[in-house]
Amino acid sequence: MDPDAILDGKKVLVVDDEADILETLEELLDMCLIDSAPNYETAMKFLSKNTYHLAILDIMGVRGYDLLEETNKRGIPAIMLTAHALSPENLIRSIKGGAHAYVPKDKISEIPNYAAQVLSEAEGKEKRGSWFNRLAPFFDKKFGADWKKKHKDFWDAFEQTYRVSREDLEGMM
Repeated sequence: MDPDAILDGKKVLVVDDEADILETLEELLDMCLIDSAPNYETAMKFLSKNTYHLAILDIMGVRGYDLLEETNKRGIPAIMLTAHALSPENLIRSIKGGAHAYVPKDKISEIPNYAAQVLSEAEGKEKRGSWFNRLAPFFDKKFGADWKKKHKDFWDAFEQTYRVSREDLEGMM
């Protein structure tokens, strides 16, 4: 998968209350057409006037879950990008809320790969939720080895619904 080719010319809404994060995302996604919003109100103005291929939403400080709801209504796949809301509960809330990915800001340098993957999933070229395979080791380290046990039913359902099966992986090789 060539992220630059997938992302080239795509219209992306980026929402974060930290100016340096907005600037970093604009640099990382320079092949895209970016609208940057520092708050919920600006993001809503952009959403009311434009269409987007993808939204990248902070959770804290910009009403990220409200924006996730709005992007879902408009059929825009969304990536939740967070540092302060990095927890198993927010991960689950993001997935249940319709986010196509939940990426820690620690992994911001990889955002072109996640964005391309989400767009490929939205187009039916990849199975939804495959981003989790790449981030599972990070979450295990950050949250502890048994972090999924508290929400075992959710993660069992997630595995069945979204994750790539061993057979799918073998078929790709």
